[in-house]
Amino acid sequence: MKDESYIEYNAPLKSTATLPLQPWNDFFARILQFAKSQAVLTIAVFAMLITCIFVPIDKAYLGYFNLSTLATLYCTLAVVSAFSHIHVFEIISKNIVLKLHNLRNATLGLVFITFFGSMLLANDMALLTFLPLGFYVLNSTRNKQAMAFTFIMQNIAANLGGMVTPFGNPQNLYLYSYYHIGNAEFVSIMLPSFLAATVLIVIVCCFVKPLPLTLKKDDDYTFNKQRTLIYSILFICSILIVFRVVPYLLGTIAITAALFFLDKKAIKEVNYPLLLTFCAFFVFSGNLARIPAVHSLFNTILPINPLLFGILSCQFISNVPSSVLLSHFTTDYQSLLPAVNIGGLGTLIASLASLITFSEYKKHNSGKEKSYIIKFSAINFGFLIVLYGVQVLFR
Repeated sequence: MKDESYIEYNAPLKSTATLPLQPWNDFFARILQFAKSQAVLTIAVFAMLITCIFVPIDKAYLGYFNLSTLATLYCTLAVVSAFSHIHVFEIISKNIVLKLHNLRNATLGLVFITFFGSMLLANDMALLTFLPLGFYVLNSTRNKQAMAFTFIMQNIAANLGGMVTPFGNPQNLYLYSYYHIGNAEFVSIMLPSFLAATVLIVIVCCFVKPLPLTLKKDDDYTFNKQRTLIYSILFICSILIVFRVVPYLLGTIAITAALFFLDKKAIKEVNYPLLLTFCAFFVFSGNLARIPAVHSLFNTILPINPLLFGILSCQFISNVPSSVLLSHFTTDYQSLLPAVNIGGLGTLIASLASLITFSEYKKHNSGKEKSYIIKFSAINFGFLIVLYGVQVLFR
């Protein structure tokens, strides 16, 4: 019979060395999972941190953030979420399906309501308003396979539809004021690209097969007039923040307070990672403008071809920061203005509005981000090349 004390003493000891590491392993696993699920935010933060090495944090950082844009984005996301809870988009989408009959007509309808909506609401607001409508139309008819194409075309329509008006896009409003451009001259500069974009959008959308649309899930939702009226007022309030009719702080507090009592879930469902992505890009572009080497580079190359280099700049720091940055290096607004409009096409960050579209698509199609980005890049660069050619032709 073996001595029990001997067995206990000589038994293999259980290693406890790895036990304290377990919480850290879980923590890093969660960080990695978040980074994978929020790839654009991760890239934006990484790019921001690199520029922070060259531009130490100081008081000037506070001037990077366009607080009215962030406030508008937050308010609109919250109100649109509240609208979805009372099934407004399902009711509207049902009427679209009943009247447009097939997928091609529905796609054209969704794209052009976004196109013309961007002239009044600006591109970001148009997408926040009409992308959910696109989702409900396609989802209710079991045509989710067409969602990537439809969202991409809505995104292109939002970026290009507002180019012909001074207030259609944020970069237009800035350059219109900075260079004191007259209304007639503004329209004459942008009209060739606008007309070409309109024709091109129609042609591309006509490749969609005219599959008959039928409601697969015909729920009979009741139209809530009272809530719809209240949410419409809140939505108008969020638009007025853009035009500085309503102070962004007052508007944000009022909308948040109203939704806190009416629909708390709408506040919880706001896409906060998207807001953080915008913040990261604001810091990135702000720092980039302060790096002497970048300053010197634009001072040298921009006068050579403001149209081409303006478009290329948008591909890396997006069109709104590009318009602010490049306006200090050229007086050729006839080239810079179309450059920062058609330059919003191309990469995913060429226009921050594209991040809204990508985020909305990812919410409904998790795991299909790679195929979306490939399709997005192919269509966007196709449009970009054609519109660049048109602008060169009419210069």
